Amino acid sequence: MAKRFGGKYSPDGNADSGATSNVMVSDDRRVDPAGGKSNVMFVPPVVLAFTSIRQEPTTMITGLICAAILGLGAWLLREGLRAEAAYNARSIARRPALPRKILAAILASVGIAGAALSKDAGIIGAVIYGIAAGGLHIAAFGIDPLQNKRLEGIDDFQQDRVARVVDEAETYLSAMSDHIASLNDRKLDIRVASFQSAARHMIRTVEEDPRDLTGARKYLGVYLMGARDAAVKFADLYKRAKDEDARSSFEQLLTDLESNFAAKTNKMLNDDRTDMDIEIKVLRDRLKREGVKPE
Repeated sequence: MAKRFGGKYSPDGNADSGATSNVMVSDDRRVDPAGGKSNVMFVPPVVLAFTSIRQEPTTMITGLICAAILGLGAWLLREGLRAEAAYNARSIARRPALPRKILAAILASVGIAGAALSKDAGIIGAVIYGIAAGGLHIAAFGIDPLQNKRLEGIDDFQQDRVARVVDEAETYLSAMSDHIASLNDRKLDIRVASFQSAARHMIRTVEEDPRDLTGARKYLGVYLMGARDAAVKFADLYKRAKDEDARSSFEQLLTDLESNFAAKTNKMLNDDRTDMDIEIKVLRDRLKREGVKPE
């Protein structure tokens, strides 16, 4: 995604703030997994709808219904690709509750078969077209993840707890981004992305070691929900009146939250290192008692 340069000599920034923002958000800059390849799937329903308008009433209604089915399938495909990307990005994840990509393939098959039938292709021809469309759809985009992603050596109950907390946290972060993005303010987008980078660093830390969940649960639940609510209220207020005091307060809130999240994450990592050092010391002592002298 294109991003305007910011720095000391940019029209709306300085060297320090620009550098800091670029560093903080670099990890969260991703290509939309539902980019052009899924948007192309919206072309067939549009073409079918236009070509059906001038047909006789029965053919027109059938064509428009099939176009709506194909459009719904394209939308499900886009959401399925995004859900799959989120699944692949996590160490612990539950499979998507709704198999969107599979449903999209079924709708593509039904839509194409119906369109072929309305064009006098016959029942056998419509079935062949439908099967071909569904098969090509699956070959091009695949199917949804069908299994939960888990880590070895961690019980299922603990991993399910982590997956639920992470899903909830990502929901809060996504809602926060959507409301701030509605303001069309690049500086605010970058500032929110910087805070979200710190929050997602904690999320990744908890996923890698679910034992940290107890200490991080308040941050990933209560604090992120509060940040989401603050973003909603600020966006509504700032749309009505460009209140700079409200903006300053919101940015200060993000700064405080970002510092607290970073400090808590560092503490969790240091505690993990301390636990590892203790385990190594205990192991060395045991080896010495057994007559083994490690180098």
